[in-house]
Amino acid sequence: MDNSITMLKKGTLLWLIDEVSEKARGTGSLLPIGTVSEYVDDDGVRFVVRLLSNLVRKDEDRLKRAQEKKGNPFLPYEKELFVTDVSPTHIAILNKFNVMERHLLIVTREFEDQENVLTPSDFSALWSCMSEYDAVGFYNGGEAAGASQPHKHLQIVPLPLADEGPPVPIQPLIDEVTDTGRLTRLRSFDFRHCFARLELDNSGFPVAPDKQSYALYREMLSELGMSVPRDGETIKQSGPYCLVVTRQWMLLAPRSREFHGEVSVNSLGYAGCLLVRKAEHLELVRKIGPLELLKSVSIPL
Repeated sequence: MDNSITMLKKGTLLWLIDEVSEKARGTGSLLPIGTVSEYVDDDGVRFVVRLLSNLVRKDEDRLKRAQEKKGNPFLPYEKELFVTDVSPTHIAILNKFNVMERHLLIVTREFEDQENVLTPSDFSALWSCMSEYDAVGFYNGGEAAGASQPHKHLQIVPLPLADEGPPVPIQPLIDEVTDTGRLTRLRSFDFRHCFARLELDNSGFPVAPDKQSYALYREMLSELGMSVPRDGETIKQSGPYCLVVTRQWMLLAPRSREFHGEVSVNSLGYAGCLLVRKAEHLELVRKIGPLELLKSVSIPL
């Protein structure tokens, strides 16, 4: 590692994100995509569905990058989007086409495959960022889970996820679970998944969050019949999955496919936040219901 690298200083991440965002918007390096938020109620959960206003430039840029860089915008990354060095193994950059403010990508310095099982260093980098502000961390494990790039990257977005309702839309389902540190399921999620509340300290922050969440991650993989690496081993995942992490809980759901019709679902869908391209896609979500949509792209019980 380059000894000149300065790691993230505690208490500075939000300031860095806002400073870099302002400059990147000014240079045109950061290209936010406007959305209109709609809400769809399903079994006591108010899902937020964001209708994207313009994806033309995103699709064009992705095609251009795929031709020029073989589909990897992280090597090299755009310097204007660089936020900070998070750890010896990870950096943080802005999501160039952000739908939500302060959308951060936590990317491995060297190329690692997005379909590799997560490692302790991945969780350490994630929690270095999530300790800075209340956020949702997530990982799209493979193309069928909504990953758009093959270079390993975790993501975080700040809470709340919606202007209406609880900070995380699926909170009503989470409130029904009282056990801590034990794998269980959410009542309305009628598909294969694992959920667990984290053990918290007196301040409400997870105890040893990186170690605790990595241990639960391995338990979840095992419980769901997926491959679990031995200590220090790097392996490919045995199937696509979505992982959602907050300061209070974790959820992992294996995936069968990325799309229901033309509606793509990534990990935030399991937190109650969906993105659609067209008004007719929103109507599809309303017609079948968000929970049935999640079921259709997940693994049956």
